[in-house]
Amino acid sequence: MPEQSPETHVIDYRAAEQLLAARDPRGAVKLLDSVIAAHPENTAARLLRARAFFLAAQLRPAELEFQVVLEREPDNAFAHFALGRTLERAGRSDEALRHFRLAAALDPQPDYIQAARFRMPD
Repeated sequence: MPEQSPETHVIDYRAAEQLLAARDPRGAVKLLDSVIAAHPENTAARLLRARAFFLAAQLRPAELEFQVVLEREPDNAFAHFALGRTLERAGRSDEALRHFRLAAALDPQPDYIQAARFRMPD
């Protein structure tokens, strides 16, 4: 296999976004594996791969990838929310609630507030 260039990784990342939008999470993961192997520090690629794992019902890999994102960006509300959804889907509601509450505290979007079980002001 020829060596991939940085441009190839950008193309693979964008193609993975399209595959995810087209509901092909496994295809997205395959593309992102090479991007992350070449650029393990790339948080955006890791977040996209975490979403793909989640959509492919690969909950443990999704959880681990969301955790890597949160180690690097502890104030990433979306990553907290998505990790909460992952944990919830895995039957770990108490752990999920903690991440839902962090997401809502960081970014008070209605979805985050509802998941955190906070009441909206009247």
